[in-house]
Amino acid sequence: MTTLFISDLHLSAERPDITACFLRFMAQEARGIDALYVLGDLFEMWIGDDDESPFHQQVKQAFRALTDSGVPCYFIHGNRDFLIGRRFSEETGVTLLPEHSVIDLYGTPTLILHGDTLCTLDEGYQRYRKKVHNRFIQWLFFRLPLRYRQQIGHKMRSGSSQSNQMKSQAIMDVTPTEVLKAMNQYQVRQIIHGHTHRPDVHDILVQGQPAQRIVLGDWYDHGSVLVCTPEGCELETRDFPAELATLSTPA
Repeated sequence: MTTLFISDLHLSAERPDITACFLRFMAQEARGIDALYVLGDLFEMWIGDDDESPFHQQVKQAFRALTDSGVPCYFIHGNRDFLIGRRFSEETGVTLLPEHSVIDLYGTPTLILHGDTLCTLDEGYQRYRKKVHNRFIQWLFFRLPLRYRQQIGHKMRSGSSQSNQMKSQAIMDVTPTEVLKAMNQYQVRQIIHGHTHRPDVHDILVQGQPAQRIVLGDWYDHGSVLVCTPEGCELETRDFPAELATLSTPA
């Protein structure tokens, strides 16, 4: 009885080491488990389900093979791949979940989310997020030819990287009061999220009761997996294939 959680893989054709680690994980470790949850930023960039590059097809086929084997797969949008839609779901068999979802994790009600909505001190990002999640703006974006969307996506990705370099780590981390607010709103004492790239298990108090905030790791230097069983959850790492490990670059 095992449920796995991953996030912040930032898959791209430019990082074959990450892709190889992910494909091995999907073909071996993820087989036969109770469920797989992907909590956002599976891709470095996603500009529409109609981008049928060989790389994207390879990743989709890995999900299709897993869901066809009987393993339920669930996905919550991240800030890099919030445009993943119904077509992706139909082609892969992956179920798209709301950005805040409560699941029963072996008897423990658990709130799962990407995590960017908890970073309320980053006001500039929150303004950006509100704009790009506007349905009308998305409708206009999807009317553009694929090559134009790709150019816009690369420009936005570059701008985001430059902007983050000028922000303090505290601003880009979760706001503690927002975590407590979410846990109280959804009546849970366990929360699992990614986004911050700071894997850890935080023991906290919510209304005087013990609670946990589990943060998933990114896949920049190695694979990162949260392994949950009825006995509890453990953050674990997975090495890149030896022949590709030298391609790893710092986060």
